Amino acid sequence: MSSLPFVSIIIPARNEEKFILKCLETIVGQDFPKENLEVLVVDGASEDKTKEIAFLWSQQYPWIRILDNPRKFTPFGLNIGIHEARGEIIVRMDAHAGYAKDYVLRCVNHLLESGADNVGGTMRTLPSENTLTARAISLCLTSPFGAASSFRLGVAEPQEVDTVFGGCWRKSVFSRIGFFNEKMIRSQDLEFNLRLKKAGGKIMLFPDIVVEYYPQSALGKFFKHNWQDGIWSIYPLKFIKTGFKLRHYLPLIFILTLPLSVWPYSLVSLVFSLKIALRERDARLFLLMPVVFGARHFGYGLGSLFGVVKLLAD
Repeated sequence: MSSLPFVSIIIPARNEEKFILKCLETIVGQDFPKENLEVLVVDGASEDKTKEIAFLWSQQYPWIRILDNPRKFTPFGLNIGIHEARGEIIVRMDAHAGYAKDYVLRCVNHLLESGADNVGGTMRTLPSENTLTARAISLCLTSPFGAASSFRLGVAEPQEVDTVFGGCWRKSVFSRIGFFNEKMIRSQDLEFNLRLKKAGGKIMLFPDIVVEYYPQSALGKFFKHNWQDGIWSIYPLKFIKTGFKLRHYLPLIFILTLPLSVWPYSLVSLVFSLKIALRERDARLFLLMPVVFGARHFGYGLGSLFGVVKLLAD
């Protein structure tokens, strides 16, 4: 174990008091040797108790440090963490997630053994609250109709992909590729991985690396989250020369062809909703899932359309 490299975990966080405790608990429970580990919680001027909770943990575990991100947004926090990191390897973690106890060890081993430049794992999306809506949102994000990314749907074997959740890199990658684009308030991971791939880098997804992710639990917040993701699937074209994968633009195509696609869409939505309701043995989901799928697709699609308008206006 002593031959393992020093690892810096970076957690950009803002107003995550409901989730940061569980996240830190799973990090403290990692089976990676703590003498080879540091955790950098980069607080984005939280207006709740996120920073206080993290500070209390740092008093008990000196290898947890708190950094300030006065500009609040994720790319600034990530870059602050990378600049401050002492580790040879950087692992990005999310405050909205919990991690298997072997998460860091598996990330590091796969990074060192695979020859990849970035590695990640599969996501188990779980309800963030004990409500039917929270459950429906998590089911949406694990359905092929609600998600297209391999890390969300899972894979049976390791495979090369265009992006992963979180990420694990050698710190030297950032000297070679550059840091996260601070103009990208959202989707900065997609843009970074796009640059990495264009530079000849390899991104690998490993099914034995497992993350538990807790999405928004309220329908309105879920719609807003997808709306913002939609904007930032289009607006980055102002800053980057090429766009993301086609799947990121499908909701926009759906919105633009709505008169033709509404009935086929409704049918497919009902079929997937029925399958989920039968599998979960809960008839209420047959009524709720079409609404949640709609929040996912219409939110992202309308956000993408707004992104087009914003792009043209600028």
